[in-house]
Amino acid sequence: MDWLINPDVVIILVGTLVGIASTLLGTFLVLRKSSMLADAISHSILLGIILVYLLTKNQFSPFFVVGAATAGVATVALTELLANSKRVKNDAAIGLVYPLLFAIAVLLINLFARNVHIDTDAVLLGSIELSWLDTVSVFGIEIARSVLSMSLVTAVNLLFVIFFYKELKLSTFDPGLATALGFSPVVLYYLLLSLSSITAVTAFDSVGAVLLVAFMIVPPTAAYLLTDKLWKMLIYGVLIAIASSLLGYLTAFGLDVSIGGMMVCFSGLFLLLAFLFGPRYGLIAQEIRRATQRSENAERMLLVHLYNHENDHEAQEENAVEALQTHLQWREALIRDIVMRSLNQNLIHKDTNSRLFLTDKGRVLAQEVLEPWRLVTN
Repeated sequence: MDWLINPDVVIILVGTLVGIASTLLGTFLVLRKSSMLADAISHSILLGIILVYLLTKNQFSPFFVVGAATAGVATVALTELLANSKRVKNDAAIGLVYPLLFAIAVLLINLFARNVHIDTDAVLLGSIELSWLDTVSVFGIEIARSVLSMSLVTAVNLLFVIFFYKELKLSTFDPGLATALGFSPVVLYYLLLSLSSITAVTAFDSVGAVLLVAFMIVPPTAAYLLTDKLWKMLIYGVLIAIASSLLGYLTAFGLDVSIGGMMVCFSGLFLLLAFLFGPRYGLIAQEIRRATQRSENAERMLLVHLYNHENDHEAQEENAVEALQTHLQWREALIRDIVMRSLNQNLIHKDTNSRLFLTDKGRVLAQEVLEPWRLVTN
């Protein structure tokens, strides 16, 4: 069982577990357009942590989770209170609330816990490279504390998503229908945010707020660019988080740079790849669809042009390949491409004098294109 405290294995496991736990919840935050609440919660729960410490004087109090969850829910409640006032927008409300709560937490640390090891830098940046040093004995087996705690949190988040999958899906996409069917979108929403707070406080010692927020937002966003199905989005997001953790660690180890920072960079790289090469929303896929649409429109224009001049006295002139550049204002390269596409699809045929004529298939398609215009004019 020595592999359970092996530094390399522990670091990769911690990053992977944080990525999975964060992505499972972050997917629904992204779909609800509330992803910035992850950033707000990850900062403001420090207030809950310091308040619990001041009440218990215990650096390892089990009530830290309760305090963090309460602070996270309070952040959301205050944000919605401001947003519902109609005086400020939702994004501005988030920007007002969480810096205030985080600043209060920092002040309380400086005033009442100056000599206690609650480092704000560690809260933000974490120390995942040291996570293997803190171990706990479970049934005589030494396990890294961060691996054990994150395993429990990941299991809870996974069970939450599995058991409430239909309710979460319905309340995310149609809260009105969810309410009509007897579900409570508000309760589910606050439960989701409470689990996000618990995930954040559990991950703080190891990865800090920056990596946590990245894993809660970036993998789900990248997955959203790859699919429209919720279950696929969850799977893709988890796979991206796992790959980011593994590749981030291996690259950071080779380059001797920040492990957490490199994990964030790889998650951003996957987002960039999804943004460029996503099958539906990727820039390249969209450009290919636009190019295909332009070609299809030009092809239909050619068919309509030939159809309109099929039986008039100008057909000999209008149907010549050489005349299309003048009559349709097309570039020579476009003419060659559209004519070749139409010939290959058996929409037109060409005689020995390079004049173009519709086939039966092409004539039917031209009539279909013109039919809506005839209905309008009639």
